[in-house]
Amino acid sequence: MAWQVDKSHTHINFVARHMMISKVRGEFTDYDIDVNFDENNPAATTVNVAIKADSINTRDEKRDAHLKSPDFFNAAEYPVLTFKSKRVEQKSPTHGRLIGDLTIRGITHEVALDVDYSGVVKSPWGSHSAGFSAKTTVNRKDWDLNWNVALEAGGWLVSDQVTIEIDLELAQVPEVVAEAGVAEAAA
Repeated sequence: MAWQVDKSHTHINFVARHMMISKVRGEFTDYDIDVNFDENNPAATTVNVAIKADSINTRDEKRDAHLKSPDFFNAAEYPVLTFKSKRVEQKSPTHGRLIGDLTIRGITHEVALDVDYSGVVKSPWGSHSAGFSAKTTVNRKDWDLNWNVALEAGGWLVSDQVTIEIDLELAQVPEVVAEAGVAEAAA
């Protein structure tokens, strides 16, 4: 069964501490996700993600501009963040770990996302959808995202630890459409 990402129900979010007292939340709004979901053999599933760095949105234009600058993502020089899965470790029918390489600013490190599988449901319109939630925490400095300011009372303006949260909905591609796509690609 072929699947495609339902972007209207998919979100790539992150959370970081601000001044040690609150959290800043943001998202990336422009991305491509290629998922080869094998519901009969989840360990065979593959995921490749390409995120446009300049699509970052924290609801603050000045902060977003700073995050796009060389102090952080350097979006002009490194326009795309990527994740390429290497393996899936299935822990139970509804939980697993997706391990892959995360590349930011040309630096690649392996990360593991804890994944919850919500199952497959049939919509009122007859289509089928599958839902997933994934989460991991990374140290931003591993990717040379080092900028920071010391606070007068101690601590730092921006936490080193950043939590990444992904909600993903896949929509089943009707077999006729999937087969047509394969035939077009072969032509």
